[in-house]
Amino acid sequence: MNDAPLRKGWTTGACAAAAARAAFVALHGGGFPDPVTIRLPGGLAPSFALARAERGDGSATAGVLKDAGDDPDVTHGALILATVAAAPAGGGVLFRAGEGVGTVTLPGLPLAVGEPAINPGPRAQIADNLAEAAAALGVAADAVVTIAIPGGTALAGRTLNARLGIRGGLSILGTTGVVRPYSCAAWVHSIHRGIDVARALGLCHLGAATGKTSEAWLRHQLGLPEQALIDMGDMAGAVLKYVRAHPVRRLTLAGGFAKLAKLAAGAMDLHSRASTVDTAFLARLLGELGGDADAAARCASAAQILALAEPLPLGDVVAARARETAMAVLAGGTEVAVVALDRAGAVVGRSGG
Repeated sequence: MNDAPLRKGWTTGACAAAAARAAFVALHGGGFPDPVTIRLPGGLAPSFALARAERGDGSATAGVLKDAGDDPDVTHGALILATVAAAPAGGGVLFRAGEGVGTVTLPGLPLAVGEPAINPGPRAQIADNLAEAAAALGVAADAVVTIAIPGGTALAGRTLNARLGIRGGLSILGTTGVVRPYSCAAWVHSIHRGIDVARALGLCHLGAATGKTSEAWLRHQLGLPEQALIDMGDMAGAVLKYVRAHPVRRLTLAGGFAKLAKLAAGAMDLHSRASTVDTAFLARLLGELGGDADAAARCASAAQILALAEPLPLGDVVAARARETAMAVLAGGTEVAVVALDRAGAVVGRSGG
């Protein structure tokens, strides 16, 4: 068994800041620093090797290969390019979307419609690093920075960008600049932005799903539009806590019976690394319905207990308990319904709504 700690990586925002700093220095006659060292918000000063360094007519372009460490990031290994050109005096840093970087087309995101999808955190990192480089060179920190990710449009198809109204490519993300393996920070970010977009569009009923089967049920059975669907995955807590602070009128949670059994028992992270199905809890619920609790306690999975429960409404009881958990987190203000599904997409329990 390998007990070595997982390796951290760098966000697209950190890579973009490194590429932009190298290009800015080269534009102003300092040559391309390779490796290029940047400063991150937390005080770290990592160095990045350049994968590309090119001068153009009035511009300079530098590239850094994204290293996400041991995190399964879709942009791991992608080339992050920054092209820097002079801006009018006093203009500050202006941002443009190049190849593979998306554009915002829906309200609700922390960027205006029509802006390149370079988030505020990375913008600040880039601007701060250009200001530091400019001070060292004795020049003004005015620049037009174009960020590009070759192949980013195809990679964006593996993200939730289209649902968030980001068209044409990827987003440049990152708050700290550091990727912590399996922290699910990008997923939580997508959940929050999805809720923001839905609220900005005036959608009052959101559906949060643990997977594709439950999302399909929400889409076809409830008729929810694309922007009302939240890919919750295992991150039930991320949805519920954000909706508590940013309420909507109605929220329907849909998921597999085993996942919702964890929520019913009080778990907020439904992933197997963070929580397991409490078969003793399910056995106790079945016993309260008049079923064979002893036999259920010997079962190895939630699916086995559900099959054993027939025809008793264990699925409804689990859905009701999951709804109670959700309502306790939401603390009022949002109507909640819960729908439990089997692997084939058939409803095996529901509560509320």
